[in-house]
Amino acid sequence: MALVKDNILLQLVRGTLGDQLTIYERNGQIIMAKKRGPSKKKPTKKQLEARYKMTIAAAYAQAIIKDPALKAYYKSLAGPGQNAYNMAVKDAYKSPEIQQIRFEETDVVVTAKDEFRVAEVEVRVHDAAGTMLERGKAVLGRNGVDWYYKAGSLPSGGKVVAVAVDLAGNETLKEARLE
Repeated sequence: MALVKDNILLQLVRGTLGDQLTIYERNGQIIMAKKRGPSKKKPTKKQLEARYKMTIAAAYAQAIIKDPALKAYYKSLAGPGQNAYNMAVKDAYKSPEIQQIRFEETDVVVTAKDEFRVAEVEVRVHDAAGTMLERGKAVLGRNGVDWYYKAGSLPSGGKVVAVAVDLAGNETLKEARLE
């Protein structure tokens, strides 16, 4: 790959020359590279999973671009050389992260982060036998990462399951045992 600077001949040329070179522009720079061909190796399981995940992310981004409010949100997060579509793909590709679940008396506090935004957090309380006693949506705290859920009771020996969902619909699940 070579970066082209101040070359009058290649200033307006873009595309593939024969089966040898590809000339394209990225972020205002002209780049010349050897033409790539399809791989002759079979894709690995991880590669197939990544392709599938990217297909889903691209479909999400195409749908999001039609919603003016969400398009404006993603566009506001775009950096140089990026657009709302790129940001939507990036958001759909990665799931939110639940960093911790802690208890303050009967309050369940879930710390959840996402590169873009966590849309909602659901909390489920189970007893020791695994039966779900209650479930509900948590409320976002002032700091923007802690979500609060007021539980009716937290039975000892049971567990609390938190599910964080981002704008793209990706879910992350984490559970904590009650002592």
